[in-house]
Amino acid sequence: MQIITHNKNGTQIAELVSDAILIQTPEDGAQLIADLYYQGFDLIIIHAYQLAPSFFELKTGLAGEVLQKCSNWRIRFAIIGDFSQLSSKSMHDFILESNKGKLVNFLSSVAEVIKIA
Repeated sequence: MQIITHNKNGTQIAELVSDAILIQTPEDGAQLIADLYYQGFDLIIIHAYQLAPSFFELKTGLAGEVLQKCSNWRIRFAIIGDFSQLSSKSMHDFILESNKGKLVNFLSSVAEVIKIA
């Protein structure tokens, strides 16, 4: 995994670059968030394909556990991808609600994330 660092108005942003799935379990998410927090990042950008497919099935609890870690560590989390193909109404509702706040956002590009950072 490579980290591209962005900075906007004092906000340190970590953009994760990898072809691999980076978060398959709650422990993977917790470790990644902790590592980036201790490196001084305020916002993590991860691509949807870097998350296990079970992340997008709310009943598995993976998304809830990982995003709770973001809340606990007070680190923002942006997921980049095309979410129109998700079939779950509850996931679409979750995305809409998340995008109303600043802690977790589901966006289509890195540029969008940096714009709202």
